[in-house]
Amino acid sequence: MKSHILTKKHRLGIGGVAIGTAFENITDEQADEILQTAWNAGIRYYDTSPWYGLTKSERRFGHFLKDQDRDDFIFSTKVGRLFHQVSESDVPPTMWKKPLSYDFFHDYTADAIKKSIEDSLERTGLSYIDIVYIHDLSEDQVGDRYPYFLKQARNGAFKILSELREQGVIKAWGMGVNKIEPILDCIESADPDICLSATQYSILEHEDAVDRLLPAVQKAGVKLVSGAGYNSGYIAGRERYNYKDVIPKGMHEKRKKITSIAEKYHISLIDAALHFVLAANEFASIIPGASQPEQVKDNMQALNTTIPFEFWQELKNEGLIYEKAQIPEG
Repeated sequence: MKSHILTKKHRLGIGGVAIGTAFENITDEQADEILQTAWNAGIRYYDTSPWYGLTKSERRFGHFLKDQDRDDFIFSTKVGRLFHQVSESDVPPTMWKKPLSYDFFHDYTADAIKKSIEDSLERTGLSYIDIVYIHDLSEDQVGDRYPYFLKQARNGAFKILSELREQGVIKAWGMGVNKIEPILDCIESADPDICLSATQYSILEHEDAVDRLLPAVQKAGVKLVSGAGYNSGYIAGRERYNYKDVIPKGMHEKRKKITSIAEKYHISLIDAALHFVLAANEFASIIPGASQPEQVKDNMQALNTTIPFEFWQELKNEGLIYEKAQIPEG
């Protein structure tokens, strides 16, 4: 049985998408305040990626964390893209509101993975990285080149990350993706420890993950971390869903119904969403992002909220969550 790096104290972490200026142009000072709020609240798992803000988020996390005792927190970042500095006019169009002046290319070879880790250590100023996720090796990101890059990763990234883990350079590795298939493909041909699954498991949308992803990772002894457990803000009331402006059909009605039932039990939809994810035994942590300190405080308050078992029973009775989904025990 694998030993897992994320413990009970890491059940709530913080993700770095918003700090990378995904939704608004967060300043360095605002980013520092968000991270300081997370630290003060007791959060000790920090996840980011060089992709977020084209290395901006990673630098911001490093700037804050390098002043903390390195043994006091878990830090994860990602590999799969290599970055090189360009002029401001040559920065490619991306989702980031104010990225740094970098361009990038996907590369999942062993040499690229080693270079990416070296670059991340230099950018953050940290002495080591705990968890490395292979980022966006998924059809939604690389399109029809997925088979090509998967083969590249099987020969490169999967092998070198296992070697680095055996050498003690990193503690764990896995996939960091927005789809189920890449995690299944990785488990089939390698020995990951933990995978970051984004947009696949939330209180609003989880059926496919319950049927296909959770049984597979449980059998393999692989743990999951939840990314976009709030559907990138939709659960918090934003009109965006899984990083897109298009809201799936019927989702407004579903959100409204669950919110109404939550209010009856004097809890919020955020409370319910967080506890729903963590009720699944396969999930070791949830890492919502934050664009302001209050959101971090709300997440910590949600973690400490007690939700009546009758609430979950009512959701199941109303068909608002999948009958096979795990729910918190009463």
